[in-house]
Amino acid sequence: MIKLLIPLSLFFLISCGSNENNKKADSTEMQTEQTENYVDTMTLRLTDFNREVVCNGRLRAAVKSMLVPRHNDIITSIHVCEGQWVEKGTLLAVTDETNYLREVERAERDLEKTRVDLADKLLQLGYEVDADLNPRSDIPSDILRRAEVTSGYYAAQYQLQTARRNLSDCRLTAPASGRIADLEARLHQRAEKFCNIIDDTSFGVEFHVLEAELPAVSTGHRVRITPFTDDSLTVSGSIVSVNPTVNDKGVIKVTARIPGHRDLVDGMNVRVVVERKVPRMFVVPKDAVVERDGYNVIFLYDHGHARWTYVDIVASNITGHAITGCARKETTLHEGDIVITSGNLNLADDTPVRIKK
Repeated sequence: MIKLLIPLSLFFLISCGSNENNKKADSTEMQTEQTENYVDTMTLRLTDFNREVVCNGRLRAAVKSMLVPRHNDIITSIHVCEGQWVEKGTLLAVTDETNYLREVERAERDLEKTRVDLADKLLQLGYEVDADLNPRSDIPSDILRRAEVTSGYYAAQYQLQTARRNLSDCRLTAPASGRIADLEARLHQRAEKFCNIIDDTSFGVEFHVLEAELPAVSTGHRVRITPFTDDSLTVSGSIVSVNPTVNDKGVIKVTARIPGHRDLVDGMNVRVVVERKVPRMFVVPKDAVVERDGYNVIFLYDHGHARWTYVDIVASNITGHAITGCARKETTLHEGDIVITSGNLNLADDTPVRIKK
């Protein structure tokens, strides 16, 4: 019986030892997998870099006209509403015409009376008129002119023209094509201002840049406009003017021009990004650059290891950095270097890494 128990005990001990060794091997394998560093990479190439200046601005309609009634009379009809698009010459409103109609009638009667006086004056001078009291064409121009003035005919003509112009001014028309805005007039009331007409087929964008940013901004540079109300909307344009004066706040006014869009309105606040291409730069994503000991660092992939490399940031935009080798550390970069772009936060020099598949 004792002889039988001894082999069984030995078998049990061997089995337990084997299981424990397997567990240790599995634990070691899992730990190795957890400590492996998987990274994304990119190949360094010389390319154009979009240097960006970011600031806030405001939209201004390319054309904005304030319309004021020419007569301070009661408005008898309004033919438009806010937001409506009108073409140049469209009738917008009419003010009371009663008094001006009377002035036209009076001026027409006065002109007819002076025509008779003019005909009498010409007959007295020995010249003939036709059946409608019109002067004949053979009358010398200087004599006819003198007769028109002395008879009152010339003044009556001017009065009739003025009366007709005053009557015409009762009808307010659009001086340019555009959209009705800020309609202040009310029917059967007097109004100092009728409305504004804005042409929103294009916009001016006014913004300010710091004095130090002026070298990066000039006419013709491309701009991207994004309203604060909709980050998904971007409209491109270009700078049309730079005010050659620095104001008391140390900033310079810049104006750009962009095409209109249905979601853009006059006076809207926007974010402005000014772009200027810098040729032949090494460009990497922002996440590729980390800070170590007060220096900017990237990691280069070299045969399964991360190589610590100091760099200088020449310029930045929203998405990336333009970099060179670090002047103080005397490092250099070369086309074809493989840069680690993710998984680099906890890396050290010569850390083993694997590229994600």
